[in-house]
Amino acid sequence: MSESQQPYRVLARKYRPQRFSELIGQDAMVQTLGNAIRRDRLAHAFLLTGVRGVGKTSTARLIAKALNCIGPDGKGGPTIDPCGVCEPCVAIAEGRHIDVVEMDAASHTGVDDVREIIEAVRYAAVSARYKVYIIDEVHMLSKNAFNALLKTLEEPPPHVKFLFATTEVNKVPITVLSRCQRFDLRRIPAETLAAHFAHVAEAESVEAEPEALALIARAAEGSARDGLSILDQAIAHGAGGVSAQHVREMLGLSDRGAVRRLFGMLLQGDAPGVLAAVADQHDLGVEPAALFRGLLEAAHGITRAKASGAGDPAQSVEEREAYAEWASRLSYATLHRLWQLLLKGLEEVQTAPVPLQAAEMGLLRVVHASQLPDPGELARRLANGEGIAAAPPSANTPAPAEEQRPLLAIPPDFPALIEGLRQNRQPLLAEDLRIKVGLVRYEPPEIVLCRLKDFDSAFVSQLAPILRSLTGQAWTVALSDGIRQKSIVEQEDDAQRDWETHVETLPVVKAAFEAFPNAHVEEYPPKPDGWLRSNHA
Repeated sequence: MSESQQPYRVLARKYRPQRFSELIGQDAMVQTLGNAIRRDRLAHAFLLTGVRGVGKTSTARLIAKALNCIGPDGKGGPTIDPCGVCEPCVAIAEGRHIDVVEMDAASHTGVDDVREIIEAVRYAAVSARYKVYIIDEVHMLSKNAFNALLKTLEEPPPHVKFLFATTEVNKVPITVLSRCQRFDLRRIPAETLAAHFAHVAEAESVEAEPEALALIARAAEGSARDGLSILDQAIAHGAGGVSAQHVREMLGLSDRGAVRRLFGMLLQGDAPGVLAAVADQHDLGVEPAALFRGLLEAAHGITRAKASGAGDPAQSVEEREAYAEWASRLSYATLHRLWQLLLKGLEEVQTAPVPLQAAEMGLLRVVHASQLPDPGELARRLANGEGIAAAPPSANTPAPAEEQRPLLAIPPDFPALIEGLRQNRQPLLAEDLRIKVGLVRYEPPEIVLCRLKDFDSAFVSQLAPILRSLTGQAWTVALSDGIRQKSIVEQEDDAQRDWETHVETLPVVKAAFEAFPNAHVEEYPPKPDGWLRSNHA
C-alpha cells in the first residue's frame, strides 16, 4: 500500500515516543532508568503513575524495548537507547512481540486473568531476553486478583519483568506498592508542550501561531496526548493552519485581550463598560463560565507577577507587560479580594439557571466592591470618626491629598515599628511582634518575619492593613524560614545578662559580694518593656 493510501493516523499515535530521548518532561525518570540499565540494577517490577497522557504506557513499552533490544547487528544488550530497528524493537513497537504481553486491567479485572499470568511466568521467554508483562490501569484489578499476584510479584523468575501503569495510585494496595519500583511521571510544563507542538506542526508542514500553540498547551493541562488531540482538531478546524483565533473559537475560550480590557474595567468601577463587554463576549459564543475563568487566570497571573517578579513564558509580551503594570499598582489585599469575588461568581454561574444573568450580577458585585475601602482603611476611618462614604473610589485609585493624614511616619527600624504600634493603640499586636517572631528583613514597606514558638499567624494577616491605615502606605508582610535575628524579647534578655555581667565586674560590687555572699544583682526600678531600643540603639 502506498503512503498516500495509508489510513490516517492521529497525531497522538503518530508521534508516540519511540525512544527515551523523545519522551518529554520526564528527565529524572529517564536518568534513573539509564543508570539502572548501565549498572545492571534493574528492578523486577515497575509502577508508573501520573495523570493521563504523560507517557506511562509509552514508557512501559520503551522499557520493554530497552530490556530486549539486541542492536542492528544482533549482538547488543540492554540499553537506555534501543536501536528501534532490530526485530524485538520493531515487534514491540507494533505490539506483536510474543514475549511482551499487554493487558488492560479495566477489562481483565478478575483473579482468573491474573492466574493465567502466574501460570505463564514459569516458562522462559520464547525469543526475547525478558518476558515483560505490561498491565495498564492496574488499579482496576480486584482485591482477589491483587492478592493472587502478590507472591509472584515479590519473587518472580529472573526472566520476567512486570510494568504497571495507573492514573490512581492511591487505589493500588500498599502490599503491591512495596514490591515495585515507583516512578511518578510529572505533568509536562506548558512551555515544554508548546515547543513540542511546534515541532509536530513543522513536521506536518502546518503553519501554527505561537500563541495558538500556547493556548493548546494550557488546555492540555500537562498531557501530551490531550494536547496532540487538540492540535489535530485545530488543524482540521483551521483548514490546515492553526491560528489563535481559531483555537479560541474551537475551545470556547475568551480572547485574552478582551479579558484584560474587562479586568481593567472592573478595577475602574466602569459598570456600563463591564455589561457591554460581557454582552460582546456572549455574542461571540464565549460561555460566561469561560469568561470568569479567564478573569481568575488574570488575577492569578498578576499575583504571581507581584510575588515573583517574573512572568509566565507562555504569555504574550503584551500580557506580561499588563500584568507587571497591575502588579506594581495593586496590593495583595486587593488581589486576594478580587480572587475571592471572582471565584464566588464562577460558582454561581455554574449553578445558575441563566448563566449570563449570574455573570452580570457577579461582575457588578466586583465593580461595587472595588469602590469600598479595605478593612485596614475602614478601621482607621472608624477610629478617627470619619464617614465611610468618604472612602477612595477604588483600591488602585489614590485618595485625594487632603485625605491622606498618616498617624505614623515610616519607622526607621523594627523596634521603632513595634513602639509605633504600641503608641497607636495596638499593644497586643506590638507584643506579638516583640515575642513571637524573629526579623528576617525590614525594608519598608516590606517586612519578612520568621515564626517562633506559640506562633499564631492571625496577627500577621492583621499587620499589613493596620500599618497601611497608620502610615497611609501599602505594606507587604511575609513569612520565611530564612536566617533571622533574635526576637526583641530575646535581645532584651541578652542585653540584661550583659548588663549584669558588667555590673558584677565593678570593684564596689565585688566587694559587696565578698561581704554578703548570698547577694545578687537586681536593677531598681526594673526596666520597662522596650528599654532595649531606648538604651541600646
